[in-house]
Amino acid sequence: MAAYLIAQQEVTDEALFAEFARGMFELVGTHNGRFLARGGTTELVAGDRAPHRVVIIEFESLDHVRAFVGSDEYQRLGEMRDRSSNATAIIVDGV
Repeated sequence: MAAYLIAQQEVTDEALFAEFARGMFELVGTHNGRFLARGGTTELVAGDRAPHRVVIIEFESLDHVRAFVGSDEYQRLGEMRDRSSNATAIIVDGV
C-alpha cells in the first residue's frame, strides 16, 4: 500500500533552498519515490493556515517512506532545509 511524505515550506533563503531541492529530487529517485506535487499553486479552501509551498511524494509503502526519511542523506539535506525554510513534514499511510 502506498504511503506519502507531505511537506509544507516557507522559503527564507532561495539560493540555499534551490540547492536543497536539487539534492532532494535526486534522493527521491534513488528511493523509488514519485513526486505528486512539488511547489505548485496552492489555494486555501478551509481553515486559517495558508500553505506557501506544498510537496507530496509517493512511496511504495510506509516502510519505504520511513527508510527514506531515516537515511543519512535525507538527514543531511534536512539540515539544509532547516537553514533555508520554515518547514513541516508528515508521513501519511495510503488507503
